[in-house]
Amino acid sequence: MALSIRDVQPHDLDSVLALNNAAGSTILPLDVSGLRGLYDEASYFRVAEVDGHIAGFLIALREDARYASPNFLWFRTHYPEFVYIDRIVVARPYRGLGLGRVFYADVTSYAETHVPQLACEVFLEPRDDVSLLFHGTWGFLEVGQQTMPSNGRRVALLAKTLCSYPFVRDTYLHGPTGRLPELPWLGERTRANATVRGARAAGGA
Repeated sequence: MALSIRDVQPHDLDSVLALNNAAGSTILPLDVSGLRGLYDEASYFRVAEVDGHIAGFLIALREDARYASPNFLWFRTHYPEFVYIDRIVVARPYRGLGLGRVFYADVTSYAETHVPQLACEVFLEPRDDVSLLFHGTWGFLEVGQQTMPSNGRRVALLAKTLCSYPFVRDTYLHGPTGRLPELPWLGERTRANATVRGARAAGGA
């Protein structure tokens, strides 16, 4: 089995949309415009390719993304900086191969060099014990609950403190250069409102 994790490309979006909407009740459905909005706003949007076929994807956003999800907005109210995992999907034929853990290792590697918190939510109605256990083994803790206004479903809001971030912040982000080393694996996606964070940083916000 040949596995690669790579940044999503525009030609992948039809496959991503089909995977998302075939995932079942634990993943909220998307239409074309909703997916395009995530494509424009996501700081992390990668696909898993197995033997040349897209087997899954993970989408995550920074705190300044233009995104109206009530769960994302809850974290924005409570945390000044974070990476929010909006959704992860693994296609049914590829489940059981550990792709979820591969994705979470990859998004954690990205997040811990940029922010102090990694965030997400898990449905409690119906209760998703598999997902709760998975996130618990990755060090996530419940930091709140809320009912989603769109469907009345209760969710647990989870966050993980990224213990490597203080070193990265003090050594690089607040260090002499004020930035991370210029290495490919430390880069961020170019996104529609990429200038917003730069403007905030320049203004000290």
